[in-house]
Amino acid sequence: MDLDALSGVIAYNHTGESVTTVTAAVDRITINHPLKEICDLELSGQVTFATGRSSMEISIQVAKAPERGASVQKEDVLMTCAFTMVSLDPNTKKPVAICPVKVETDEEKRLFAAGEKNYNIKKARAKTGLRKQTPDDEESDLIHAMWLRQLDYHDPNNPLRKPPHTHYMSSTTLSSSQIMQPQYRNRHNFMIFGGYLLKTSFELAFCCAAAFSHSRPTFLSLDPSTFENPVPVGSVLYLKATVAYTESAVDGASDAHQSAGAEHGEKRTEGSGTRVQIRIDSKVRDIEHGSTKPTGQFNYTFLVDRDISVMPQTYEEFMIWVDARRRAERVRGSIDGGRVEGVGDGKKGKDDGRRVTE
Repeated sequence: MDLDALSGVIAYNHTGESVTTVTAAVDRITINHPLKEICDLELSGQVTFATGRSSMEISIQVAKAPERGASVQKEDVLMTCAFTMVSLDPNTKKPVAICPVKVETDEEKRLFAAGEKNYNIKKARAKTGLRKQTPDDEESDLIHAMWLRQLDYHDPNNPLRKPPHTHYMSSTTLSSSQIMQPQYRNRHNFMIFGGYLLKTSFELAFCCAAAFSHSRPTFLSLDPSTFENPVPVGSVLYLKATVAYTESAVDGASDAHQSAGAEHGEKRTEGSGTRVQIRIDSKVRDIEHGSTKPTGQFNYTFLVDRDISVMPQTYEEFMIWVDARRRAERVRGSIDGGRVEGVGDGKKGKDDGRRVTE
């Protein structure tokens, strides 16, 4: 919520007050060093990518506040993140062009190139989602394996039964609804502040992970998230949390792979902990007109100190599982690559403990 507010301040410093700026997306969050002490924090950021269209990327850093006159040390950087902000005409609410950002130093050029790469990746990924393409051969094989395993669980002639650490996806959902109050509105209109939506979705995701695992989850990452429709003051916001995917914190194997391995006598990795991905689906309802619109989908990943897994049953749940698996693979790919754009030392092949989204 604080990061989104700072992004707005930075955006207005770039565009001036003649436009309305809204949060379009949270592109990535990286936790470099988890906070382990009580200390003052310094939040700073800048526009790192803007080409003269209506949108801009803002990179933000959260670090342990340095001593007066000193600069922030690399080991004191707690978190880095990026927001995409869009400028609108205050009267027509249509996107308006803004000034491009001028890069001069090598560091600014590197950050601009990273923002451009991220922009192109998002455009390409929109064409390969499950609404555009069917599951590939490997994903189809995993779906079929899980479906066969469910049949075995319910076959009275088969001694195999669902393990106690496996839970059906339908049993993991957690929902909330709340009326949108004016104290959480944006400065220029009566739409709810995007940072508040992130705060409420995160809290529900945390509760869902805790209820699922019966333990205290540790936040790892927030996947790139897009705000689809604004949320007006006075409307009702509905949030639904679902455990979408689980995998071993050690080898990254999903329960589908664990189940396939069990058929060949392999055992599930015990005592490793589990990465749990929580999907938040949000929608807003206009009380007077009764219309309902989606407002966005948010995907959080937590680490829990238990060996636990989720299993889909319906086709819709299988698609949720496949989408979440793809997200988890992209996160692992970023970690294995040794760095996120704008962060890291470039070393490869080892998970150094950083918590990272795309």
